[in-house]
Amino acid sequence: MIQATLADLRQSSTFFQTNDVVKIVNGRKKEEIGYFVPITLQETFENFLTTLQQEKKKQLLQRIAHASKKDPIEEGTVDDGIK
Repeated sequence: MIQATLADLRQSSTFFQTNDVVKIVNGRKKEEIGYFVPITLQETFENFLTTLQQEKKKQLLQRIAHASKKDPIEEGTVDDGIK
């Protein structure tokens, strides 16, 4: 992984020719801004993001299921179908 500053973005002809992931840092504040992923890694990165999002949704649904399971069904209420 390569580290670059915002000033390097101004030299876009050389910046965008890399095949490595670039970590973009604010040179003045020394804080991380984000990442640049080259087109050669686009498919792999998108697959990774999709998997990550699915895992987050799965964890949230599991939390909802556990909370619903702990909530007793009382008279006059409708079951949500979660076992």
